Amino acid sequence: MKLKCIIIDDEPVARKVVQEFIEDINFLELIGQAENPLKAMSLLSNNDVDIIFLDINMPKINGIDFVKNTKTNASIIMTTAYADYAVEAFGLDVLDYLVKPISFERFLKACNKAKEVIALKEASINKTQGASDHFFIKCDNQIEKIFYQDLLYAEAMLNYVMLYTSSKKMMVYITIKSLEEQLPADIFIKVHKSFIVNINKVNSIEGNILDIAGTKITISQNLREKVLDEILRGKMIKR
Repeated sequence: MKLKCIIIDDEPVARKVVQEFIEDINFLELIGQAENPLKAMSLLSNNDVDIIFLDINMPKINGIDFVKNTKTNASIIMTTAYADYAVEAFGLDVLDYLVKPISFERFLKACNKAKEVIALKEASINKTQGASDHFFIKCDNQIEKIFYQDLLYAEAMLNYVMLYTSSKKMMVYITIKSLEEQLPADIFIKVHKSFIVNINKVNSIEGNILDIAGTKITISQNLREKVLDEILRGKMIKR
Protein backbone atom coordinates (compact mmCIF):
# COMPACT_ATOMS: atom_id res chain seq x y z
CA MET A 1 0.00 0.00 0.00
CA LYS A 2 1.30 3.43 -0.94
CA LEU A 3 1.54 6.34 1.49
CA LYS A 4 -0.59 9.30 0.42
CA CYS A 5 1.23 12.65 0.36
CA ILE A 6 0.46 16.32 -0.13
CA ILE A 7 2.82 19.24 -0.74
CA ILE A 8 2.25 22.68 0.80
CA ASP A 9 4.66 25.26 -0.58
CA ASP A 10 4.19 28.69 -2.18
CA GLU A 11 7.11 28.22 -4.60
CA PRO A 12 6.18 26.38 -7.85
CA VAL A 13 9.78 25.28 -8.43
CA ALA A 14 10.04 23.84 -4.91
CA ARG A 15 6.76 21.96 -5.35
CA LYS A 16 8.03 20.56 -8.65
CA VAL A 17 11.23 19.24 -7.02
CA VAL A 18 9.32 17.50 -4.23
CA GLN A 19 6.81 16.12 -6.74
CA GLU A 20 9.57 14.58 -8.85
CA PHE A 21 11.18 13.07 -5.75
CA ILE A 22 7.84 11.54 -4.71
CA GLU A 23 7.34 10.07 -8.19
CA ASP A 24 10.72 8.32 -7.88
CA ILE A 25 9.80 6.58 -4.59
CA ASN A 26 7.60 3.54 -5.15
CA PHE A 27 5.83 3.60 -1.77
CA LEU A 28 4.61 7.22 -2.10
CA GLU A 29 1.58 8.63 -3.92
CA LEU A 30 1.05 12.36 -4.43
CA ILE A 31 -2.64 13.19 -4.07
CA GLY A 32 -2.50 16.98 -4.09
CA GLN A 33 -0.59 20.26 -3.83
CA ALA A 34 -1.36 23.66 -2.32
CA GLU A 35 0.44 27.00 -2.40
CA ASN A 36 -0.51 27.81 1.21
CA PRO A 37 -1.99 26.05 4.27
CA LEU A 38 -5.45 27.57 3.78
CA LYS A 39 -5.80 25.97 0.37
CA ALA A 40 -4.54 22.67 1.80
CA MET A 41 -7.40 22.33 4.29
CA SER A 42 -9.78 20.81 1.73
CA LEU A 43 -7.13 18.22 0.82
CA LEU A 44 -6.80 17.25 4.47
CA SER A 45 -10.53 17.16 5.13
CA ASN A 46 -11.39 15.12 2.03
CA ASN A 47 -8.51 12.62 2.04
CA ASP A 48 -6.64 10.29 4.36
CA VAL A 49 -3.18 11.86 4.23
CA ASP A 50 -0.12 9.98 5.52
CA ILE A 51 2.63 12.56 4.89
CA ILE A 52 2.62 16.35 4.56
CA PHE A 53 5.65 18.02 2.95
CA LEU A 54 5.39 21.49 4.45
CA ASP A 55 7.23 24.75 3.73
CA ILE A 56 7.59 27.35 6.51
CA ASN A 57 7.80 30.83 4.97
CA MET A 58 4.43 31.19 3.22
CA PRO A 59 1.85 34.00 2.96
CA LYS A 60 -1.15 34.24 5.31
CA ILE A 61 -0.16 31.28 7.52
CA ASN A 62 3.40 30.03 7.90
CA GLY A 63 4.23 26.37 8.34
CA ILE A 64 4.97 26.58 12.06
CA ASP A 65 1.60 28.19 12.84
CA PHE A 66 -0.11 25.62 10.63
CA VAL A 67 1.37 22.77 12.70
CA LYS A 68 0.42 24.49 15.95
CA ASN A 69 -3.21 24.98 14.93
CA THR A 70 -4.00 21.91 12.84
CA LYS A 71 -4.97 18.52 14.20
CA THR A 72 -3.77 15.80 11.86
CA ASN A 73 -2.50 12.25 12.16
CA ALA A 74 -0.25 12.74 9.14
CA SER A 75 3.52 12.72 9.54
CA ILE A 76 4.89 16.20 8.83
CA ILE A 77 8.19 16.70 7.02
CA MET A 78 9.33 20.31 6.84
CA THR A 79 10.87 21.45 3.54
CA THR A 80 12.31 24.92 4.01
CA ALA A 81 15.14 27.27 3.11
CA TYR A 82 15.48 28.31 6.77
CA ALA A 83 17.43 26.22 9.26
CA ASP A 84 16.56 28.55 12.16
CA TYR A 85 13.19 26.94 12.94
CA ALA A 86 14.44 23.36 13.39
CA VAL A 87 14.38 23.28 17.19
CA GLU A 88 10.89 24.80 17.33
CA ALA A 89 9.63 22.42 14.65
CA PHE A 90 10.91 19.31 16.40
CA GLY A 91 9.33 20.62 19.58
CA LEU A 92 6.01 20.39 17.71
CA ASP A 93 6.70 16.73 16.87
CA VAL A 94 7.35 17.14 13.16
CA LEU A 95 8.91 13.97 11.82
CA ASP A 96 11.84 15.53 9.96
CA TYR A 97 13.26 18.88 8.85
CA LEU A 98 14.78 19.24 5.38
CA VAL A 99 16.69 22.37 4.40
CA LYS A 100 16.60 23.45 0.74
CA PRO A 101 18.21 22.65 -1.60
CA ILE A 102 17.18 19.11 -0.66
CA SER A 103 19.12 16.15 -2.01
CA PHE A 104 17.20 13.07 -3.10
CA GLU A 105 19.22 10.95 -0.65
CA ARG A 106 18.17 13.12 2.30
CA PHE A 107 14.57 13.20 1.07
CA LEU A 108 14.48 9.42 0.79
CA LYS A 109 15.85 9.03 4.32
CA ALA A 110 13.02 11.20 5.67
CA CYS A 111 10.43 9.22 3.72
CA ASN A 112 11.79 5.91 4.97
CA LYS A 113 11.52 7.26 8.49
CA ALA A 114 7.89 8.18 7.85
CA LYS A 115 7.24 4.71 6.44
CA GLU A 116 8.61 3.10 9.62
CA VAL A 117 6.62 5.40 11.92
CA ILE A 118 3.37 4.77 10.04
CA ALA A 119 3.96 1.01 10.09
CA LEU A 120 4.51 1.13 13.85
CA LYS A 121 1.29 3.11 14.30
CA GLU A 122 -0.64 0.52 12.33
CA ALA A 123 0.91 -2.29 14.33
CA SER A 124 -0.04 -0.59 17.58
CA ILE A 125 -3.72 -0.67 16.59
CA ASN A 126 -3.58 -4.46 16.86
CA LYS A 127 -1.66 -4.58 20.13
CA THR A 128 -4.74 -5.41 22.19
CA GLN A 129 -5.57 -8.35 19.91
CA GLY A 130 -2.36 -10.20 20.60
CA ALA A 131 0.21 -10.13 23.38
CA SER A 132 -0.43 -7.02 25.47
CA ASP A 133 2.82 -6.99 27.43
CA HIS A 134 5.23 -5.76 24.75
CA PHE A 135 5.71 -3.80 21.54
CA PHE A 136 8.19 -3.80 18.67
CA ILE A 137 10.30 -0.92 17.43
CA LYS A 138 13.06 -0.52 14.85
CA CYS A 139 16.51 0.28 16.22
CA ASP A 140 19.91 -0.05 14.49
CA ASN A 141 18.41 -1.72 11.41
CA GLN A 142 16.69 -4.45 13.40
CA ILE A 143 13.30 -4.91 15.06
CA GLU A 144 13.55 -4.86 18.86
CA LYS A 145 10.98 -6.41 21.19
CA ILE A 146 10.44 -4.30 24.31
CA PHE A 147 8.37 -5.39 27.28
CA TYR A 148 6.36 -2.57 28.83
CA GLN A 149 7.55 -3.57 32.29
CA ASP A 150 11.17 -3.05 31.20
CA LEU A 151 10.76 0.43 29.69
CA LEU A 152 11.59 3.03 32.35
CA TYR A 153 11.13 6.22 30.36
CA ALA A 154 11.56 7.82 26.93
CA GLU A 155 13.27 11.11 26.15
CA ALA A 156 12.77 13.19 23.00
CA MET A 157 16.04 14.34 21.38
CA LEU A 158 15.14 16.58 18.42
CA ASN A 159 14.43 14.17 15.53
CA TYR A 160 14.71 10.94 17.51
CA VAL A 161 13.72 9.41 20.85
CA MET A 162 15.96 7.65 23.36
CA LEU A 163 14.35 4.69 25.11
CA TYR A 164 15.71 3.72 28.52
CA THR A 165 15.00 0.18 29.70
CA SER A 166 16.12 -1.67 32.82
CA SER A 167 19.15 -3.00 30.94
CA LYS A 168 20.03 -0.62 28.08
CA LYS A 169 19.16 2.48 26.08
CA MET A 170 18.10 2.59 22.44
CA MET A 171 17.91 5.41 19.91
CA VAL A 172 14.87 5.23 17.61
CA TYR A 173 13.82 7.56 14.81
CA ILE A 174 10.28 8.34 15.88
CA THR A 175 8.59 11.38 17.40
CA ILE A 176 7.64 11.44 21.07
CA LYS A 177 4.03 11.98 19.98
CA SER A 178 4.01 8.83 17.86
CA LEU A 179 5.54 6.82 20.67
CA GLU A 180 2.96 8.12 23.14
CA GLU A 181 0.17 6.93 20.83
CA GLN A 182 1.61 3.40 20.86
CA LEU A 183 2.10 3.00 24.60
CA PRO A 184 -0.75 1.93 26.93
CA ALA A 185 -2.11 4.97 28.77
CA ASP A 186 -2.61 3.03 32.01
CA ILE A 187 1.15 2.42 32.29
CA PHE A 188 2.82 5.40 30.59
CA ILE A 189 2.22 9.11 30.92
CA LYS A 190 3.76 12.20 29.33
CA VAL A 191 5.19 14.35 32.13
CA HIS A 192 7.01 16.90 29.98
CA LYS A 193 7.14 17.73 26.26
CA SER A 194 10.33 15.67 26.12
CA PHE A 195 9.57 12.82 28.55
CA ILE A 196 7.20 9.85 28.83
CA VAL A 197 7.58 7.75 31.97
CA ASN A 198 6.44 4.36 33.22
CA ILE A 199 4.31 5.26 36.25
CA ASN A 200 5.14 1.93 37.88
CA LYS A 201 8.86 2.81 37.89
CA VAL A 202 8.59 6.08 39.82
CA ASN A 203 10.60 5.69 43.04
CA SER A 204 9.86 9.09 44.56
CA ILE A 205 8.37 12.51 43.89
CA GLU A 206 9.82 15.68 45.35
CA GLY A 207 8.12 18.87 44.23
CA ASN A 208 8.16 18.74 40.43
CA ILE A 209 10.89 16.11 40.25
CA LEU A 210 10.38 12.40 39.63
CA ASP A 211 13.06 9.83 40.44
CA ILE A 212 13.19 6.81 38.14
CA ALA A 213 16.14 4.45 38.64
CA GLY A 214 18.23 7.34 39.94
CA THR A 215 17.38 9.69 37.06
CA LYS A 216 15.67 12.99 37.94
CA ILE A 217 12.90 14.00 35.54
CA THR A 218 11.06 17.33 35.77
CA ILE A 219 7.27 17.46 35.54
CA SER A 220 5.96 20.35 33.43
CA GLN A 221 3.97 22.79 35.54
CA ASN A 222 0.92 22.54 33.27
CA LEU A 223 0.94 18.72 33.52
CA ARG A 224 1.71 18.42 37.24
CA GLU A 225 -1.83 17.93 38.54
CA LYS A 226 -2.67 15.28 35.94
CA VAL A 227 0.64 13.46 36.39
CA LEU A 228 0.43 13.32 40.18
CA ASP A 229 -3.17 12.14 40.00
CA GLU A 230 -2.25 9.30 37.63
CA ILE A 231 0.81 8.20 39.58
CA LEU A 232 -0.71 8.42 43.05
CA ARG A 233 -4.23 7.21 42.26
CA GLY A 234 -5.00 4.33 44.61
CA LYS A 235 -1.36 3.99 45.64
CA MET A 236 -0.97 6.46 48.48
CA ILE A 237 -1.68 5.28 52.02
CA LYS A 238 -3.33 8.04 54.00
CA ARG A 239 -2.44 8.43 57.69
